[in-house]
Amino acid sequence: MQKQVAFAVRTNAIVRAVVRPAATVLLAACAVYSGTASAQTSVTLSGYDNLSATPSVSSSATLPATATNYYVSPTGSDTAAGTRAAPFKTLARAARAVTRAGTTVFVAPGTYAGGFKTTASGTAASRIYWVSTTKWGAKIVPPANSTNKTAWDNRGHYVSIIGFEVDGSKLAGGTKWTLGIYTGGSYNVIEGNRVHHTANTIACSSAGGSAIGVDSYYKGVMGDVIGNVVHDIGPAGCSYVQGIYHSTSGTIKNNVVYRVGSAAIHLWHDATNLKIINNTVSASNFGIIVGGGDYYFTSAGANNVHVHNNIVYDNKYGISEQGKTGTANTYKNNLVFKNTTYNWQLRNGLTHTGTITSDPLLAGYSRTAAFPNFKPSTSSPVIGRGIATYAPATDIDGRARNATVGFDMGAYQH
Repeated sequence: MQKQVAFAVRTNAIVRAVVRPAATVLLAACAVYSGTASAQTSVTLSGYDNLSATPSVSSSATLPATATNYYVSPTGSDTAAGTRAAPFKTLARAARAVTRAGTTVFVAPGTYAGGFKTTASGTAASRIYWVSTTKWGAKIVPPANSTNKTAWDNRGHYVSIIGFEVDGSKLAGGTKWTLGIYTGGSYNVIEGNRVHHTANTIACSSAGGSAIGVDSYYKGVMGDVIGNVVHDIGPAGCSYVQGIYHSTSGTIKNNVVYRVGSAAIHLWHDATNLKIINNTVSASNFGIIVGGGDYYFTSAGANNVHVHNNIVYDNKYGISEQGKTGTANTYKNNLVFKNTTYNWQLRNGLTHTGTITSDPLLAGYSRTAAFPNFKPSTSSPVIGRGIATYAPATDIDGRARNATVGFDMGAYQH
């Protein structure tokens, strides 16, 4: 019997979702919204010199030009105009300036205080972009005196957050972070970020936490979590703290998640119509949990969830269905191996197909190294063993996935 607890967060409140005991149960191209850049790598600029209207985000994609642009730099001033020549100093100040669709905020490398909220919404045709001009160059850290539990709390719709690092390891004082990037809006994209060391020094309690949270409490739908690196989240073995926590519809693809107290990827509440594709998860308590319960607005359970091309390796539990699940879920072409308690627990008579049950032979895997190398080695059995259905067009580094080279499992394409 295993009792698994997850959570979702709202302003000044944390809702706990208890997954029912598992008992004897068993567990395409990048579909982004209009104007969303596929930022598997980040904007290539390190500052604002020669900044063009449409800076390159990767070798195959660019950010669309937007009508309004703001700039943030650690050498700026919050009394400035927020222009390239006179940037803001803080993300909180930029958040107050962003009030309309079709806005991009370019954030130069440096260290910035977290604990802020973004509320403005874009539209399907005119998104709002928050972009670190160098991948992981803009680092969000706890402020000198933290007053809330969330590094970045986004409530807007049609918002993309691209290329930031959220580092909760150096708490100066005040409230400890339990949440990294949280979004309660619709059609949002959390892409190419690194979120680490959040909630890992808290006492293990039902208050919970997560590195990246996509929540349905405010009726948000279609949240995409793409190409992020998430690690060292929650106290070891604490079943209340998750890596990527998703409770609505959307996609979770090309992410690397490791050393999470509870589940590397966890679906709960109103989660349904999700694609969990080409992720690599390891060294956590649970690998992937698909389930529904403690509903906000529905009671149908997690259905139409497609779990393909993932590597779920060296966790305590592998892939499991918990709570209420549907009969239209599919589990195809995953490597699921060395999950010590069980590899699979599926419900409703569902079966998995195309599963590899052997060591993934990653190039430099380690349970303890700060940055394990999760790329497949030349002899890895995951090479060419994925399927095209729902596969993203590129891997986490922007390397093409296609029928010519074959679709690999996991976040990296060989």
